[in-house]
Amino acid sequence: MRGACNTILLKNDTIFSLRYCRKHLLLILASTNICFMKKILIVVATLLVTNNIFSQPLSDTEKKIISYINRHIPDSEKLLADAVNINSGSLNKAGVKQVGDVFAKEFVLAGFSTEWVNLPDSLNRAGHLVAIRKGKKGKKVFIIGHLDTVFEPDMPFSPYTRLNDSTATGQGASDMKGGDVVVIAALQALQSLELLNDASITVYFTGDEEKAGIPTSVSRKDFIERAKTCDVALAFEGANGLNSVATARRGSSGWKLHVTAKTGHSSGVFTKGSGYGAIYESARILNRFREELSTEKYLTFNPGLIIGGSDMQYDEKKSKGEAIGKTNIISPEVVVTGDLRFLTEAQKESARNKMRAIVAQNLNGSKATISFQDGIPAMEPTEGNNRILKIIDQTTKAMGLGATQAGDPGSRGAGDISYIAKYLDCVDGLGASGRGAHAPGETINLKEFPFLIQRAAILIYRLTNPQ
Repeated sequence: MRGACNTILLKNDTIFSLRYCRKHLLLILASTNICFMKKILIVVATLLVTNNIFSQPLSDTEKKIISYINRHIPDSEKLLADAVNINSGSLNKAGVKQVGDVFAKEFVLAGFSTEWVNLPDSLNRAGHLVAIRKGKKGKKVFIIGHLDTVFEPDMPFSPYTRLNDSTATGQGASDMKGGDVVVIAALQALQSLELLNDASITVYFTGDEEKAGIPTSVSRKDFIERAKTCDVALAFEGANGLNSVATARRGSSGWKLHVTAKTGHSSGVFTKGSGYGAIYESARILNRFREELSTEKYLTFNPGLIIGGSDMQYDEKKSKGEAIGKTNIISPEVVVTGDLRFLTEAQKESARNKMRAIVAQNLNGSKATISFQDGIPAMEPTEGNNRILKIIDQTTKAMGLGATQAGDPGSRGAGDISYIAKYLDCVDGLGASGRGAHAPGETINLKEFPFLIQRAAILIYRLTNPQ
């Protein structure tokens, strides 16, 4: 069944419309056998009671919101094209600021005041765009987007291009300039209908989501402090279709394994005097990680670099190194670096403890240590997040799009919303849909684009205008 479409699909491809169930139920049942009649009654009763189909339709105001958005889709697509055609790789400070200037003008049209948050020169990042409306009605909403993309100026440029009537391509089209435009178009629709009066909304578009300025305690300080003043956070990273949002996202952190060992002629390897060498010890550790932790749900740990040999140098700042490996010399040193992704802080700490224990069981003649570096925290699943999901679910049902469910947390990496997830209720994945994010040929789904703007606008309206 698809929400307000009020249609039930039963066996034998028989279709019944709930609009006519009350009026024509007797006629339907008269031509149906008793067993099938009972099934129809059960389905109708369940849908009427549990889904509140007739009690929660779109209001007249919400229908006006949808109508306004539909009339202005060409304007929304033009804004998207303008933004995509400005390179705004995370390290392109001028480009990021230029996209921010374009969007700032649009927020002013939606009745917001705007400001630019500068970051210290040492971070080598452009800064962040903030748009604000202050009020006392409903929930205080914190909306998250980002201005930057993974495509730096030295990479081949891909302008906004329509491939057909339902697909367009371009750098950052879906991740996440499309999501930014979803936010702007939704807010402009609400403003045009005077539905933002006395609403409290903070929109925060970061300029370095794809490659955050380090330390994040500086680059995300203002972001976190402003979020703490709000009740609900809505992030507009890419949508997985019309019926799924993220109520949880995995966090990410780093680790570094350093192995040292006795060195000598390879003819002595495995002996008590010479031992196993650093390469065998690192192989043992990595394989034990795989054996003991790889089946745990939502936990991943990926070695991204391994370097060792008879002589090696590793540059931690550049994540690169050089090695010389003579096959007749037992390797004295190995360095391995990787990431660790997790759904909860408890899962992260448990994994780290298991990894430390594995590292400590050194082969003869070797010594290994492991260190961990915190990155982006997890956005843990909470009841508060589920309450927002319920409102979104009611919204999409009323729109005729069907039920909305929580997506698989394992399918998403970490994002800006994770920095604030422990302070307020959060949902992510409300932005544009598409394919191939972070890669040449990234696309946006133009067929779903209007519905995602509508969903965003009605959700914000319902949060800021409690019934």
